Amino acid sequence: MGGNDCLGLNAFIFAMDMKRTKIYSTVTAFLLVISSFGQKSIEMPPVPAVRQMHHQLILNSLNSIEKLGASSGTHLAVSGNAELDQQIITILRIHINNLRAEIEKNPDFSDNDKFKWLRGVNEMLQGYITGYKSKTLNAAQLPVLVKAYEDAMQTELSRQSILPIIESNSPEVDNILLDNFALKDNPGIAKAGDYLVLKACQRNPEDILKILSRYPNNRFADSLIIQAAFRDQEELYNYAAAPTALGRRIQSVNHPLVKIIGRLALTKTGRMYFPFLDELYHNRLSIDSITPLITDESSEDYYKLLVRTRISYADRMHHGDTPMAAQVLTNKLQAKAVELYINEINALHDEPNENIRFRKLATLGPEELFYLAVMGEEEIYTSSFVVGVYPRIFQRMKEPRSDSLLGMLHNDYYKKFIKICAAYNTLDNFLSRMDKTAAENLMRSFVSGLETNATLEDAVDVADSYASIYNKEIRKLIDDQIQQNLAESKRTHNQRGELIYNLLNTIFLSMDPANKINVSARLGIDPIYTMPRKSLENASGRIIIQQFSYGDKDAKTYFSAFMSRFNNANWHILRKPQWVEISSARGTPITIYANLPLDETQELDIEAQDSLIAYLKEKGLAPMIVIHRGHSYYLQETINRLPSSAKVVLLGSCGGYQKLNDILQICPSAHIISSKQVAAGVVNQSLIDAITERLRSGKDLNWEELWHTVSSRVGAGYRDKFEDYIPPNRNLGAIFIMAYEKAWHRKNAG
Repeated sequence: MGGNDCLGLNAFIFAMDMKRTKIYSTVTAFLLVISSFGQKSIEMPPVPAVRQMHHQLILNSLNSIEKLGASSGTHLAVSGNAELDQQIITILRIHINNLRAEIEKNPDFSDNDKFKWLRGVNEMLQGYITGYKSKTLNAAQLPVLVKAYEDAMQTELSRQSILPIIESNSPEVDNILLDNFALKDNPGIAKAGDYLVLKACQRNPEDILKILSRYPNNRFADSLIIQAAFRDQEELYNYAAAPTALGRRIQSVNHPLVKIIGRLALTKTGRMYFPFLDELYHNRLSIDSITPLITDESSEDYYKLLVRTRISYADRMHHGDTPMAAQVLTNKLQAKAVELYINEINALHDEPNENIRFRKLATLGPEELFYLAVMGEEEIYTSSFVVGVYPRIFQRMKEPRSDSLLGMLHNDYYKKFIKICAAYNTLDNFLSRMDKTAAENLMRSFVSGLETNATLEDAVDVADSYASIYNKEIRKLIDDQIQQNLAESKRTHNQRGELIYNLLNTIFLSMDPANKINVSARLGIDPIYTMPRKSLENASGRIIIQQFSYGDKDAKTYFSAFMSRFNNANWHILRKPQWVEISSARGTPITIYANLPLDETQELDIEAQDSLIAYLKEKGLAPMIVIHRGHSYYLQETINRLPSSAKVVLLGSCGGYQKLNDILQICPSAHIISSKQVAAGVVNQSLIDAITERLRSGKDLNWEELWHTVSSRVGAGYRDKFEDYIPPNRNLGAIFIMAYEKAWHRKNAG
């Protein structure tokens, strides 16, 4: 382990967690060590000219240490008392000068020995200066370092190992000792270096493999690898699969868990087995029993095994046990649910024959159908759930009760399923399939414990669900429970709970006009009922709108209708090879940039979008309104290119409502229009017409007024589809996220 490596490891250790350094980090410890130093000055013998430079270097280092911190107007501060600090520096200076004198006076030292130890003393001081400046060492560690160096010096002179000294000091001090020229040939240097790596891993267990990747031959590596295996199995899998020294070391470890992970990591299909790692480790499954299920990538039996295992894990987690690689299994379950089933039944949404459209679901039981819904929440179409998955869950139960369903699933993902039912208007039906008391308890549980979740996902789900619940009794029950939770959070001084429930309570109460709550003013967020026209204008007073179009089979129809709406005296159209520019000829200056829906098979539509984005960036034109046109499977492409400048986002695709959080990550205060279910080109165009015309005529975007306007314009055949579109002022999940972020920043700023 070389000196530079030691310094690099020192910086890594300290940067990762300086706060956990407790050894000799207090003034008390500092003074305790200082008190062990003799203060009587030893007379310096005559120093030969050949060594005077080495002594001067030590004196220069002492001067530099005394001046540390001078750039900020203070000297090296230990106690906070300037007079005492100066006394401490004086003691250290006497001690170091005595050490210099002892080196010169030692009759057993050759000239080379004296050169070595003088150089060693200066390197020790320089190591401290470097550490102090980089903030990996503090003032209180200086006397500890000096004492440790003297101990190491005596140990080296007796040709004993310095390992005990390394074991008893902090890693920051250890690094300087191990990097010291005078100690480089100590018989314990190799073991001491290994021990320092062990300390780094103990201090930062989440970085064991990252550290070992630099020191794969460390003598503690096997035990550290085993520790890492139980901490993060997927990370170990990735390292074990790599053709590196650490990868080979992992493969050599003789431990059941490490051996299984190592074997899977070297198998081409190891990722297919990996979700079942906990079962394999506990011998509840064998690799041979899984192998037949993965030979066919479309294996239904593989999906069913994932479901059974997930249910088993849910039971264990309910009792406080966390299976290994549980998230890996969940990710694979989600991928297979979408890949094998949801994509197919979504693609057949125009098929009138249910037996044909949903034939892929024919052999799935209620549990497997349940996981299709919760795992495919963001992808599943409304009709795929309402007509396909949901009714079949209960058709295939001997006793079609909701509480029985949740019971056999150990309540796994029950909050997510309630949210989905609320979004797709099946919640009343779901609750009616159990006793009233059980239904009430379920809904109380649904809106409780939100503060215990590490993320806001459950709270956002509750907010989103409330907007879709029209049953007054259920709403009243939720309101009451939220207020009880708020009161309990206040009583127990749970600040996070108080914040979450207070926001939800305010948002929910604002939904009733009788309460006369201006939620924007009450929560201190940007207005949600209106988007001021002035907020959308750039410095020149122009509103820039960007529409993302895709070359799918419906593109010609909707794009032709889109263009025809602007073929009048109020607008001017400029056609370019990859996009069109539609500018207002009168009224508020507006320019709409819409890429042409070119051939999707050659990705010419994507190319046109990227060219348009580059053009807008070059011209300094930031889109304030963004429109997505095209099927839901294109939506992620739009999100990937979404400009952070957008203040209004229209998601004109099926199920866009499920992507609100993704949009808010990019545009935190954006007003988002989306459909919870099946979008319609006619409705999208009506919204575009209403938005552009209001802005052109100099009006703000008042969402309630605009919604009333569009509702009166869409034909009767599209009225149901329009009702599934959610205006910004009713996006309760988005409102909650904005309010929470704003409150959190205010709290931290304060």
